[in-house]
Amino acid sequence: MKLHFTTVVVCSLILSFSLLEPATAGSPFCDSKCAERCKQAGVQDRCLKYCGICCEDCKCVPSGTYGNKHECPCYRDKVNKKGKPKCP
Repeated sequence: MKLHFTTVVVCSLILSFSLLEPATAGSPFCDSKCAERCKQAGVQDRCLKYCGICCEDCKCVPSGTYGNKHECPCYRDKVNKKGKPKCP
């Protein structure tokens, strides 16, 4: 019985990790757009993370490294828990 339970647990962990990886991987479109958007950011890893989240949700990223958020209203209107802009 213990062997059966252990096998089920191991299989479910392997399955969950295999399903999690594609969900967190960015698309080539978002990766390239966010790399351009965040190339001058002071904290680049954080900029890339939030830009990637916003890009996946909105399917767009404003041009340039700052501003131009009027080009993508969804990106512009996303806010964090404190009501501040979520997307860089």
